[in-house]
Amino acid sequence: MTMKLYPCTEEPIKVYGLQHCLLPHHFWRLPEEILGRVSEGVAQRATSPVGGRIRFRTDSTKITIHTKLSNNRVDWAIPLAGSAGSDVYIGSKQKIRYVGLIVPKSYEENAAHLTFEKNNDLEDVTIHLPRNAQLEDIQIELEDDARLEPPTPYAFELPMVFYGSSITEGGCASRPANAYTALLSRWLNADYINLGFSGAAKGEPVLASYIAGLEMSVFIMDYDHNAPTAEHLENTHEPFFKEIRKAHPKLPVLFLTKPDFDAKPEEAARRRGIIQRTYDNARAEGDNSVYFIDGEGFFGTSNRESCTIEGCHPNDLGFMRMAETIYPVLEGIMSSGGNAR
Repeated sequence: MTMKLYPCTEEPIKVYGLQHCLLPHHFWRLPEEILGRVSEGVAQRATSPVGGRIRFRTDSTKITIHTKLSNNRVDWAIPLAGSAGSDVYIGSKQKIRYVGLIVPKSYEENAAHLTFEKNNDLEDVTIHLPRNAQLEDIQIELEDDARLEPPTPYAFELPMVFYGSSITEGGCASRPANAYTALLSRWLNADYINLGFSGAAKGEPVLASYIAGLEMSVFIMDYDHNAPTAEHLENTHEPFFKEIRKAHPKLPVLFLTKPDFDAKPEEAARRRGIIQRTYDNARAEGDNSVYFIDGEGFFGTSNRESCTIEGCHPNDLGFMRMAETIYPVLEGIMSSGGNAR
């Protein structure tokens, strides 16, 4: 059996969730001209491919995926699989299934590969890219005579856009596809862009202007955690929203508050009040396209302490509970938007 190698940026293979104008040289989340205008923290995190996906459709019964990272750093609360791994799924819509993880054997290695087999049906393959490690290259090996076609379009092709903290970014899921953003994408069969910036999402006006220029189906505003103080949150939250609303008068906007309510409940309640005030003010002005979810309820009432790594960042259970809470709200928003296929 002979095999043929394809670069991941070669048509009809599609890259989602990243800045296509930068490919194939960089797998970044923000365009280069923006990186010089944002904080150092945002600029650094924006060069990781969080939320990026590579998708294609093939009938090849044997598939090998090769990844090469340009860096592979230790993260204190995320396993190697979560920081440097790429998840692979087969199928689409309700028939999607997990087939494995592409991850280096240690932090000292940057290359990895995964070989798996499937039947000869023409099926979608989706690769969820790493959270921490910068990606240098991905190549896909298929049987020489196999069909290679564009992926089945998402039911919602106009992406959901998430802006927020390390939690939005996916910390600390055990692997990338277990982040709440990725779970929602699969459950809704929707494209998305992850603009979570660990420790650095502070409501910067330049990010508000950039996001306002994106085409999207819904905007999820989730940066409560990174605002250094309640005062900072108060000074930035409503202006950030208004910048988005000015560009998109009817765009659904979902406000979230942080999930780790238990450690400092008084401070968390004050922050929640600020975010709810942005929502209430919009509603009072006749804006019926805003939505609000209180993060205190994300982890439920049973075994809340089992939902995080260290009382703050969700683990897989925490992310699952977050996604289960957010899903019905987003499903209602997306279904009523009229852009489903």
